[in-house]
Amino acid sequence: MEAIKISLNDYVLSGGGANGESYDHKTDPSVMLKLYFPGKIQQPLDEMNLALKVYEMGIPTPEPGEYVVTEDGRYGIRFKRILGKKSYSRATADEPEKVAQFAEEFAQMCLQLHATHVDTKQFENVKDRYCRLLQENPFFTTAEKDKLARFIADTPDEDTAIHGDLQFSNVIFVGDKRYFIDLGDFCWGNHLFDMGMPYLCCCLDDEAFIQETFHMSKALALKFWEYFAPAYFGKGIPLKEIEEIIRPYAGLKTLIIERDINQPMPIFRAALASIL
Repeated sequence: MEAIKISLNDYVLSGGGANGESYDHKTDPSVMLKLYFPGKIQQPLDEMNLALKVYEMGIPTPEPGEYVVTEDGRYGIRFKRILGKKSYSRATADEPEKVAQFAEEFAQMCLQLHATHVDTKQFENVKDRYCRLLQENPFFTTAEKDKLARFIADTPDEDTAIHGDLQFSNVIFVGDKRYFIDLGDFCWGNHLFDMGMPYLCCCLDDEAFIQETFHMSKALALKFWEYFAPAYFGKGIPLKEIEEIIRPYAGLKTLIIERDINQPMPIFRAALASIL
């Protein structure tokens, strides 16, 4: 795929993250740009190819954009923005009285995703991803890595879709249309690996992070989880039992977080107590 040359003079900076920056088009509100930091060429290309394969599977996700490069050699992706959209986190923050409705709708989207069978030759196995992250992690001891590797290996296999970063900010809606976004970590495997993220976002993150990232109090995030969990797992299962199953999978997310910030995260490692 050849990159399309664009000028940053047409865009205005709107935000930033661990891998790059986002821009809005100055005159066309339907166009946005995700631009990676200098030197990252393969990453946006891989994300584009992955997004195209996911889109072609029929999973509800915005139409993939274009692979682009700026005058200064930075690579990225240009998207068509879905105007008027809201994420489930933003919607809950704006209308907390509808927390039950939004949590249950989000749960139905997750159930739909995790019922989608994939061609396992086209995507990475979530177990392989976590094992690679585990081996690259410099903060766990060899003995701890062995225990975590056994836990990952012992999780039953499933040939169904995994979002990879299933935050309630990564499902958006406008009218009756709903879409998954930020599918750069899409893979396949047991749904429990995906379920760790909603629990982490609602229950393990601290008040300050939840306020900054999801624009709501931790009390509201916990309420979201309390409605989401039975809608996803079934109303007959006690919440405590669900959380005991999910907690170590939430703890495994520390492998991703520690890779990105290059330091251990005790608050998330505590969720791995039953393994370690």
